[in-house]
Amino acid sequence: MSADVKAMAAVERGELADFLETLAPEHWDVPSLCTGWTVRDVVTHMIGYDELGLLRTIGSLARSGFSLHRSNAKRVAEAEHTPAELIALLRKHQRPRGITAAFGGFIALVDGTVHHQDIRRALGKPREIPADRLRATLRLALRARPIHAAQRAKGLGLVASDVDWTHGDGPQVRGPGEALLMALAGRAEALAELTGPGVATLAGRV
Repeated sequence: MSADVKAMAAVERGELADFLETLAPEHWDVPSLCTGWTVRDVVTHMIGYDELGLLRTIGSLARSGFSLHRSNAKRVAEAEHTPAELIALLRKHQRPRGITAAFGGFIALVDGTVHHQDIRRALGKPREIPADRLRATLRLALRARPIHAAQRAKGLGLVASDVDWTHGDGPQVRGPGEALLMALAGRAEALAELTGPGVATLAGRV
């Protein structure tokens, strides 16, 4: 499974790089679904740790009081890459390395897929995520503690209407798998695409 997940993460990054090459200069400054971050900031964040070894990553976290949120914000604020440089870095690190490749690559897959959608949704440029990749990302997102998906899903029955994926038992939340993923990752915009008696509970956690 680790090899499959790493391969999926690499394909996801490659597809994002292809998409980014189609953007006009002004698109890079559009606010993404990540609060306070533009499209440029999101891409900067995605490859921000790939060139750091374990010791430098620990050092970055230590300087931020071991707060991942503060460390992420600092690395984005300090970066000065052009769009062309960011695309080149994304291609250079298409196969994740460093901390993003940890735990079998699931960090890179979940982070990459959610952030790809953060950009596409903000720009009004939807896509269809391949079913196998979407199912894997939904499953792994529930293990990704920084995005708090497991807490949002607790006590709910989640049902994807377009791919073979369900999770949990309780008041049902039903909708496209991508919308479920984004809602579990805390993106309120996706809630309008979901139905069922559990939506109100999920919305209160987003």
